[in-house]
Amino acid sequence: MTVTASARRKARHYAMQALYQWHMAGASLNTIEAEFHADNDMSKADVPYFRDLLHGVAKNLDRVEGAFAPHLDRSVDELDPVSRALLRMSTYELLHRVDVPYKVVINEAIALAKKFGPTDAYKFINGILDKTAADLRAAEVAADKKA
Repeated sequence: MTVTASARRKARHYAMQALYQWHMAGASLNTIEAEFHADNDMSKADVPYFRDLLHGVAKNLDRVEGAFAPHLDRSVDELDPVSRALLRMSTYELLHRVDVPYKVVINEAIALAKKFGPTDAYKFINGILDKTAADLRAAEVAADKKA
């Protein structure tokens, strides 16, 4: 089965919401995942990708936050919950999903920030992820700048 861009987009949408819920409610990932399957039409989402993002962020939280935190102008704890969820999810993708171009990761995060984040959060997300991508995917970013 070929995974479509819209199925990935839907997976990211749900994963961002699930990570937000995980942070805010502190429920277990398995409980949150079960709730998402019960409450949402997951038929149009790339469910394995959703699961990878949700569980991958949690398993690698220190490394994920350590990758973007140096670019923040505040502590991770001071981020609004939507921005925190987006930075965690996107940085996880930059670290562990090299099959996804860094520009796609950033553009998807910007779109979600525009939809769910506070006013102008998308500009903040873009700036942090640009710097994080330059660190984590230096060769890909350099090749892109040459093209």
